[in-house]
Amino acid sequence: MTLDPPIRSLLAPNPSPLTGSGTNTWIVGATALAVIDPGPEDSAHLSAILAAIGPGQHISHIFVTHAHRDHSALAARLSAASGAPVLAFGTATEGRSPLMASLAPGLPATGEGLDLRFTPDQRLADDDTISGPDWSLSALHTPGHLGGHLCLALGDTLFSGDHVMGWATSIVSPPDGDMGAYMASLHRLAAGNWRRFLPGHGDPVDSPAGRVQELIAHRLGREAQILRALADGPARIPALAARIYTDIPPHLLPAAERNVFAHLIDLASRNLVTASPALHPQARFSTL
Repeated sequence: MTLDPPIRSLLAPNPSPLTGSGTNTWIVGATALAVIDPGPEDSAHLSAILAAIGPGQHISHIFVTHAHRDHSALAARLSAASGAPVLAFGTATEGRSPLMASLAPGLPATGEGLDLRFTPDQRLADDDTISGPDWSLSALHTPGHLGGHLCLALGDTLFSGDHVMGWATSIVSPPDGDMGAYMASLHRLAAGNWRRFLPGHGDPVDSPAGRVQELIAHRLGREAQILRALADGPARIPALAARIYTDIPPHLLPAAERNVFAHLIDLASRNLVTASPALHPQARFSTL
């Protein structure tokens, strides 16, 4: 049987340079509803979600793609109001690779919006499937933007969270963001036969294969820019970011620096660069 449930979206009122027009809250189903990414802690948005429940409908499951506050913070209140369980990979710090876990104690807080209070009622592992009367969602563990990031597949439609968006690239901010994992997750999605992506921010992606290849090429291009810059001599992250990210406003440079650090960690893990005195945002980087 082919499932083709109704899909609706509600836009949370949290626009910003990093969230675009706001967080997309997706509602799937005709009777027993799956809510994907309740969004930020916002009473008006909670009211909007509850108002979207029509006669004969109820929220049966609340899915969270990842524990950033703009996606997960409203989950507990929505669960309390609806009685539905919250499902996710885990807490905000679960899913870190061993390398990122080893780096985490020495890294400064980056203000990326980790929801450290978030704990799901039910943990989802890769390939777990949860079903309602007219929908079936399968979890794909796609670490990169966050170690515990999940995409959710509904047939050939993918709720892609912050892993793939059409309007922007994802921030990859160590230790919770991991560039090596991000690239591996992109290649995993590239192997799928997807019809469309429904992201956590921005419009639907109607050419998902092309968009995934664009993102892979973009990251490989940034990596090449870093290596070319380091070929001119050792450098620190602020100088590298300023040289490479010439197409963004100055207030976004701190986010760009975190992306550069993520690339440098990945390059160091592949023995292409070295950090002195140690792998850290303040280190001096050079090619091997």
